Amino acid sequence: MSVATETSSKPKEAIWEKGPGFGEGWRDLWGKLNANTITAGIVATIFGCSGPALIVMNAAQNGKLTDVQTISWLFSIYFFGGLISIILGLYYKMPINGAWSIPGAVMLASALPLFPFNEAVGAYLIAGILVLLLGVSGLIGKAMRWIPLPIVMAMIAGAMIRFGTGIVTSTQQAPVIAGAALAGYFLGQRLTKKVSPILWSLVVGVVVALLVGGFKFADVKITWVLPQFFVPGFSAGAFFAIAIPLAVLVIGAENAQAYGVLTAQGYKAPINAMTVISGIGGIITSFFGGHNANIAGPMTAICSSEEAGPDKSGRYAATIVNGITFGAFGLFASVAVPFVKALPAQLVSLLAGLAMIGVLLSAFELAFSSKKFRYGAFFALVIAMSGITILKISSPFWSLVGGVIVSLLVEPKDF
Repeated sequence: MSVATETSSKPKEAIWEKGPGFGEGWRDLWGKLNANTITAGIVATIFGCSGPALIVMNAAQNGKLTDVQTISWLFSIYFFGGLISIILGLYYKMPINGAWSIPGAVMLASALPLFPFNEAVGAYLIAGILVLLLGVSGLIGKAMRWIPLPIVMAMIAGAMIRFGTGIVTSTQQAPVIAGAALAGYFLGQRLTKKVSPILWSLVVGVVVALLVGGFKFADVKITWVLPQFFVPGFSAGAFFAIAIPLAVLVIGAENAQAYGVLTAQGYKAPINAMTVISGIGGIITSFFGGHNANIAGPMTAICSSEEAGPDKSGRYAATIVNGITFGAFGLFASVAVPFVKALPAQLVSLLAGLAMIGVLLSAFELAFSSKKFRYGAFFALVIAMSGITILKISSPFWSLVGGVIVSLLVEPKDF
């Protein structure tokens, strides 16, 4: 057999990896919905619809966006982000969550004041197209599978450690509310294994917050605003300042984190499909003024964690719950946002940290249990923990780059 024939006989890597399918996912879903999966899905929603929503609102305020533009932005990223969760969760029966890029919204807080809104919309559209092309090409899948697992896990540990430290800082800042919620978590751990201790923590935290006046209901003012359609404009400045960094953030921060988290939990993540749908999400949301709907690292971490239940095959139910509630938040963003502002921030931070415990333990174990890539993993960890931003690209991306470079220099034999 000739070399050419051998090469041509090799199966090509699929652009969209095959999964069990929507029928099986839907059929099995009802048996997987339980206290653990529902609680994890709700915790992911509370996390994603609280602090992160305020980041978007802050960026919109810096860019002097109108209420209509802001509400439309929130609608697009939450509604279509939730739709991504439902699509991938049902098709792959994996806890692959959709949302939007938090680092991207942080970056936009400084970039939006520099450009007319229609040019920002055009940059969002281009970013989505770039992500889609990278997904269709299959390059991202090959790159992520080439990066050593210990380095990926160290990046996850470093990027997510702030959620763990949030348990401590939240308890310090709000000792009564967060302290009671933390006590509820440990009490739940001892009482029963059938109900997630996060649920105990959530219930106790909310009750205590109501008793001590932790909710700011005085600030709740309800108005109804419909999402709008925006025509994109284009400029070289917005292309380099928004489109390129946003595309890199979606792939280098969100998709990389989600891929690493899923790998740590033993799932074979469909990285090409995750990238393709992130690109499609970015294209659709741009027309509603949203910067991207893509795979979400933190929400995937919450729904794939052990807190979502001992049955790994059923944790995708948490993703479906998160997707439905995310979509509802997007539809009713103009009504929901005032209630989000009323939540005690420390309670949200504490719940997110508790939900990340299993993910962090797995990430640290897989990063440093092997004797291979130890230097690369260490540098990946500290770079991700540093939170540095270079060329408007956040630390998870540079963590992978730095970890691989260090391993190539110091421990090349491990490759």
